[in-house]
Amino acid sequence: MAKKADTTTRRNKTPGSQLLPKADKASTEEKIKEAARKLFTQKGFAATRTRDIADEAGINLALLNYYFRSKQKLFDIIMMENFRHFIKGISFSFLAEGIPLEQRLARVVNMYIDFLTENPDLPLFILNVLRNNPDQLATSIDSEIGHGRAQFFAQLKQASAKGLIGISPVHLMANLVGLTVFPFVARPILQRVADLDDTQFDELMQQRKVLIPLWLKSMLQTPQPPPK
Repeated sequence: MAKKADTTTRRNKTPGSQLLPKADKASTEEKIKEAARKLFTQKGFAATRTRDIADEAGINLALLNYYFRSKQKLFDIIMMENFRHFIKGISFSFLAEGIPLEQRLARVVNMYIDFLTENPDLPLFILNVLRNNPDQLATSIDSEIGHGRAQFFAQLKQASAKGLIGISPVHLMANLVGLTVFPFVARPILQRVADLDDTQFDELMQQRKVLIPLWLKSMLQTPQPPPK
């Protein structure tokens, strides 16, 4: 009987059998996510251990595994939250009233580069989602900026109809995303080919904050090729 009581006691101490109040559960989850967000940003996904996250959050490893099961799942949740927050900020820049298009594009470029510098693992996370579950990413983007995106494209089409810009809105957005995001995706290759350390790469990205808006400005008057 004593052994059975001991087993019951141990079983009740495991995280999965604790019936925490909702407020405590939410608080613990947020504490874990904040700790993981900090460490993923500082050390990257590969160099961060689940034990590091548990120590940073001030909890035991078993409790972390109870809430999030794996480091990958925790990383995916945090990256998607970061991405949604970023996309929401981008929509405000696109739709800013009374600001010339060139300035809005420059603001978006700056936001992209700052955000990707602070979240270096995000581009690979996005590529993984695009490969495995593209609908999830499309739904997240649409839920955050669906209306804003439609409004911004309408503004670009009006500017094109008035002869204020020559480039197709789709080409403009493809160039904006490509020029800002691709260097972060290709970072390992760029650093190896150009023999850049992390500090030099970050300096290069800061230079692109100035260069990309200039390139986009010159593209605005690029005429569309005639249809074949």
